[in-house]
Amino acid sequence: MASSLKDIFQRFSDSFWSETIWLPPNVTWRTYEERAGGIEYAQFNDIYFSLLTAIVIIAVRFTLERFLLRPIGRKLGIKDNRVYSVPHNRILEEFFQNSKKLSRDQLAGLAKRTDLSERAVEKWFIKRKNINKPTTLVRFSETAWRCLFYTFIFSFGLWALYDKPWTWDSSHCFINYPHHSVSPEIWWYYNIELGFYLSLLISQFFDVKRNDFWQMFIHHLVTVLLLCFSWAGNLHRIGTLVLIIHDFADIPLEGAKLTRYLKTPRLANVVLTIFIVCWIYSRLGLLPFRVIYYSAYYTLTMFPMFPAYYIFNCLLAVLQLLHVIWTWLILRIAYNAIFVGGVKDLRESDDEEDPDDSE
Repeated sequence: MASSLKDIFQRFSDSFWSETIWLPPNVTWRTYEERAGGIEYAQFNDIYFSLLTAIVIIAVRFTLERFLLRPIGRKLGIKDNRVYSVPHNRILEEFFQNSKKLSRDQLAGLAKRTDLSERAVEKWFIKRKNINKPTTLVRFSETAWRCLFYTFIFSFGLWALYDKPWTWDSSHCFINYPHHSVSPEIWWYYNIELGFYLSLLISQFFDVKRNDFWQMFIHHLVTVLLLCFSWAGNLHRIGTLVLIIHDFADIPLEGAKLTRYLKTPRLANVVLTIFIVCWIYSRLGLLPFRVIYYSAYYTLTMFPMFPAYYIFNCLLAVLQLLHVIWTWLILRIAYNAIFVGGVKDLRESDDEEDPDDSE
C-alpha cells in the first residue's frame, strides 16, 4: 500500500513538473543542475529553506511584539482595555447569536423585554462584540511589526538590486533567458520574501480579521505561487521587480494605520497622502508598465513561449486585479479623511467598535 502511494505520488510529481510545462524548448532540469558555463542557476530545492525562514520570521514577530512593540505602544498612551465577560442575559445572548446588527426598533424592543434601559442594552452589545476582538494595543503592535518588516525588506531589496541592470531596464529580465545566474543577495532576498508571505498565510488566521480577509488570502497565495514558479523557471529577475514594487507602498500603508492608532489626525492625513501617491505610482504605474507589459508583450519575440509562462502572466493579472479593487478602497479612505474628518482603516469590519471606547 505504501509503495503504491509512493508510485502514485511520483507519477503525479513527474507529470506536474514536466519540462515541457515549466521550461523553454531545448532546456531541461539537468541544464540548471549542471551549472554550465559557470552560471549559478536557481535550484527549486532552495524553496524549502523558506519554510524554515517562515518559522523564524513568526518567532521574531511574536518576540518583538511582546517585548518591544507593545511596551512602546503603552508608553505612547495606547490602551489595552479588554472585555473578559458581560453579565449573563439569556434574551440578549440569544438575539446576539442570531444577529450581530442592532437596529433602533430592535433596541427598543429588547429594552422592554429585559427591563433595561436602551443605553444599558447598547453597552451590553458593544462589550459582547468586543470580548473576542483584539485591543487597540494588539492591533498597533501587529501593524508596527509589518511596518518594520517592510522597511527592512525594502531597504534590503534596494541594496540587492541597485547595481543590477534589470532594475533600471526591464528588458534585461529576459535578455539571454533562461541563462541567468543567481547572486547570493538575490537568493537571500527571495528566501526572506517567500518566508514572509508563507508566514502571512499562517498568521492571517490568527491576526485581526478584516473585510478583505479572503482577498488578502488570495493575494498572499498568488504571491507565494508567483515566487515559487518564477524561481523554478529561473524568472527571478522579473520576480524581484514585483517584490520591490509591492514593498514600496506597504511602508506608508502601515504607517498610516499607526498614526490612526496614535490618534494624530493631521499626521495621519499627511501619511495617508504619501501612501496614496506611492500606491498609485507603484501598483497602477510601475507594476503594469515595468513588469506586466514586458512580461506579457515585450518578450513575445525574444524566446519561444511555454505553458508556465502563461501561468506566470495569469497570476500577475490576478495580482493587478486585486490592486484595482484595493485602489477603490483607498479612494474611499481618502474621501473619509477629507470629507468625514479622519482616517479609518476600511479593511476593518464596518461594525467594529474600538475596545478602548466600549464604555
